[in-house]
Amino acid sequence: MSTTAGSKVFEYIEKLAAISEDDGKLTRVSLSEQHRQANQLVAGLMRDAGMLVHTDAIGNIVGRLEGQSDSRALLLGSHLDTVRDAGRFDGMLGVVAPIVCIEQLQKNGVKLPFAVEIVGFCDEEGVRFPSTLLGSRAIAGTLDPAVLNECDANNISLADALQAFGQDPAKVSSASRSADEFLGFVEVHIEQGPVLEREGLPVGLVSAISGAGRYSITVDGVAGHAGTVPMHLRSDALVAASECIVEIERICQALPDVVGTVGVIDARPGAGNVIPGQVEFSLDLRSSRDSTRDQAQQQIYNAIDSVAAKRKVAINCQQTYEANSVTCDQWLSGQIGQAISACGHRLHSLPSGAGHDAMALAELTNVAMLFVRCAGGISHNPEESITEEDAEVAVQVLYQLLTQFEYDAAS
Repeated sequence: MSTTAGSKVFEYIEKLAAISEDDGKLTRVSLSEQHRQANQLVAGLMRDAGMLVHTDAIGNIVGRLEGQSDSRALLLGSHLDTVRDAGRFDGMLGVVAPIVCIEQLQKNGVKLPFAVEIVGFCDEEGVRFPSTLLGSRAIAGTLDPAVLNECDANNISLADALQAFGQDPAKVSSASRSADEFLGFVEVHIEQGPVLEREGLPVGLVSAISGAGRYSITVDGVAGHAGTVPMHLRSDALVAASECIVEIERICQALPDVVGTVGVIDARPGAGNVIPGQVEFSLDLRSSRDSTRDQAQQQIYNAIDSVAAKRKVAINCQQTYEANSVTCDQWLSGQIGQAISACGHRLHSLPSGAGHDAMALAELTNVAMLFVRCAGGISHNPEESITEEDAEVAVQVLYQLLTQFEYDAAS
């Protein structure tokens, strides 16, 4: 293989990172003008690599390299949308690295018996519209048509955004694919955590993708004058919420393979001389095992009930989102593991605490993931970083996977 694969990945990443709605920082939301430009750039790269390219009904950009004897495809890819003020590798690496790999195959005259498809998914992050994984859910055939009515912050519906993007919202279902079209789905992604860096490894094999529950928790106490209500007679909603948050931390630290995060707190009425009468806070609860997440949820609910009784407040917990965990396919993951070892690297398996397009594709086909080391585990941040050398390794592993891929050609 060429030693320039890592530099090619970086060259393409830099071009994509320049496409942003914000000057000086990277923001690219789904079905925007910047998304259109990113699709056009990726489409050009795919065509230059010898792939046939089209945009599907939800706005995914799809490139296909036909196989010599089997029309079924090994699907590769990740997302092209970003969070606000994003890093440049999240999602984009999983689109660009496979393209560079296809370039290497073409340059070396390698003909695969099966087809390869690469997808740049239109929306994984859920920044513009309330729903996430729009592109991958559409391909999997699990996209609820009701999401077409969801609106962004400017009151533009998903249906209207699709129409402005040049797609017919009435034909979104045509983006769905059949399981018999694919051999599986492999997503390359930065780890977004510190484990591989700690292990001194450029890449790792993902064992499972954590399920997640999101909750809105409202504490109702009694607002009052900060100077006239004695401490022992207060129903302070913020103090009660604070105790709940400490309990959440305690429970999540005590259970294996579970993390809980409170990222938003809103205390009302929000005046320095008024006892808070109402507090709303968020909870994000994740685990690679749904049973553990369910256990944590129940313990948190019990602890919150105890706090409510002790503090003489009312607490309501509303679950706003749930996604089950996904165990990566053993057969497909095994082949990635063999490819990692064949490239001379120690095999290390680890779960993903973040959600990925692979979660939605698991409803359609076998899925597996390759993680790439990122500096300090930093992600969703302009400081997000990988090295050209690690990008090179990711392409090498993909190349090894594709050229040594074993499957039942008769099935």
